[in-house]
Amino acid sequence: MTDANLPGLLAKIAGLGFDAVELPLENAGDFSSGTVLNSLAGTGLKPFVVGAMAPGRDLVAADQAAVERTQAYLGDCITMASSIGSPTVCGPFYAQTGRVWRMSGDQRRDAYAELRRNLQPVAARAQDSGVVLGIEPLNRYETSLINTVEQALEALEPLLGNGVGLALDTYHLHIEERSVAAAVRAAGEHLVHVQVCGNDRGAPGGDQTDWEGFLQVLDEVGYAGPLNIESFTVENAAIAVAASIWRPLAPSQDQLAENGLAFLRGLYRDNGV
Repeated sequence: MTDANLPGLLAKIAGLGFDAVELPLENAGDFSSGTVLNSLAGTGLKPFVVGAMAPGRDLVAADQAAVERTQAYLGDCITMASSIGSPTVCGPFYAQTGRVWRMSGDQRRDAYAELRRNLQPVAARAQDSGVVLGIEPLNRYETSLINTVEQALEALEPLLGNGVGLALDTYHLHIEERSVAAAVRAAGEHLVHVQVCGNDRGAPGGDQTDWEGFLQVLDEVGYAGPLNIESFTVENAAIAVAASIWRPLAPSQDQLAENGLAFLRGLYRDNGV
């Protein structure tokens, strides 16, 4: 996403009928807040900034230079979010996506302590900017650090509510949690962002997910944010490899978006929302 293609993309997304849009800031300077604000004007779209933990971005088990680069990158994401009215910056902000290693119990506790130390100044900056960092657990194939809500609570507890919350993705929940509902309840008031997709990573709907139950537990914990469809395409080499996307998940990305939106609209309509 760049200043060049962002206006057309946001107009198209609004034309499809979406209420909100995730803006992935992969690198500082890819797009500017002025272009975002101008492009959002008249669309009615609510922006949500998400980050990408590309190679070289780590807050744990990394050299100081890598930690500082990652903190600076997250600071850029916070600045963008604050300037365009995004209430959150969300992503797996602890280690490069796809980086895995074995840990003993003591090593995990040490890693969580290191994460808190290195995330704390970023959290303070977010809080000062009126933005919340939504830390996302990922499945075991994409990280070995935080896979479940329970682990996220253990790792982040002192920071939660102080510029830090949790972002949950139905795809990862279905792989790692014994009960999606119990995991959402455990996240509770700290849940600040929700991403949805089918259990195969495609459009929500027509899959094995208990969508009505999922909506009910979101209501139970008082989540009032959007449901953000997150899927991927084999055409993006870096993301496709990190997320193991080896085949098309719909005839086209436009159709995936349209089908997902239609399903979610119908789901809310059927549940009287």
